[in-house]
Amino acid sequence: MEPEQIKLVQDSWEKILPISDKAAELFYGKLFEMDPSAQALFEIETEEQGRKLKNTINLAVHGLTKLDVQVPVLKVLGMRHHNYGVEDEHYDTVGGALFWTLETGLGEAFTREVKAAWTEAYVLMSGVMKEAAASANAETANQDA
Repeated sequence: MEPEQIKLVQDSWEKILPISDKAAELFYGKLFEMDPSAQALFEIETEEQGRKLKNTINLAVHGLTKLDVQVPVLKVLGMRHHNYGVEDEHYDTVGGALFWTLETGLGEAFTREVKAAWTEAYVLMSGVMKEAAASANAETANQDA
């Protein structure tokens, strides 16, 4: 990612943090509206899951300048999500709910440039997680063979 894109993501995230509880509520509401079956993937209360979501996004956003550190963490997260039953298509739904939440929370500040920067960041992060899940899946398949 370009430094300008990273700054757009980080600056827009700072605007979401003061409303992060509401943003998490909006996010999960939209996620479950888009894919009601996704609720089965969550075993904890939505409020606690919202805190985890905020913390995870916060780490990811601030880790964009330290990808050498962040990529291994994303790989572990991807394998963990694989173990929870998360499939590749869930990442598309999560991305849709995330972008809707950002647009709702930021309003006019969610410009084309901000959306493009978040898209770049999300594709990068979710790609690493999906690759790790695929590796875990392949490893499991090899062990079963």
